[in-house]
Amino acid sequence: MSSAYIYTWQPTHAATEAPVHIIGNEIDDMQASLLRVLASPHRLRIVHRLGVGACEVNELVRELGMAQATVSQHLAAMRAVGLVDSTRDGRCMRYQLTDPEILGACDVMRAVIVRRLSALGSLAAAASTAAVTTTTVPSSTPAALVTSR
Repeated sequence: MSSAYIYTWQPTHAATEAPVHIIGNEIDDMQASLLRVLASPHRLRIVHRLGVGACEVNELVRELGMAQATVSQHLAAMRAVGLVDSTRDGRCMRYQLTDPEILGACDVMRAVIVRRLSALGSLAAAASTAAVTTTTVPSSTPAALVTSR
């Protein structure tokens, strides 16, 4: 019995010659890791604060009202996925965002949430108005026919 090899062409990324779907999968995995780290309100607050400018841990502690150990743990997780970077300034470490577009991405998601809440609020207001309209009794209706709920 002869063995046959079936060759299927897969587009490659020119720099690495790896199939494009493998690179896409790796990027998807990296993005998922980064988004998991951002899935914390405390870390989002840190991102927004670092968007203003680099600062030391004690500044974050004071401005965000979190414990020093908590801030340090969050920064370590954020550093592990490449969200923040640190530089030594004497005895202190200063942290900054590795890319200013990180803040922009967070702002885009925040805008999406605000639009969704606004749409839900409009829907709730419309439903409330519709409920009031359907329960309003015309003044020409005899009092004997009006029942309270």
